[in-house]
Amino acid sequence: MGAEMIPPDEAGREDVVLAWEGVDVVAVRLPQLADSLDHILAAMERRQGRPLADLDRRSKQEVVRILEARGAFAVRHGVETVASALGVSRFTVYNYLNREKGA
Repeated sequence: MGAEMIPPDEAGREDVVLAWEGVDVVAVRLPQLADSLDHILAAMERRQGRPLADLDRRSKQEVVRILEARGAFAVRHGVETVASALGVSRFTVYNYLNREKGA
């Protein structure tokens, strides 16, 4: 997901500090949600072995279903980001989302 390990003494408020037997050993800096969406899309593309825009309609619908389950559309501009990656319009992504809710 793109997290970064940093020394615990450099941790900020939003970082997660991990301790072992009461001693802080490492901090984890999580990426912003929008960055995570880019990582998720890249991972899905690697798994498919080709650009998401090259998938057929049914496969694109499956990608949208998976992304919705992962909360991708709660991210600001999530629909636009996914639509761009899939090579479709925002309207098409909304149609895919509505199809899932109607099924």
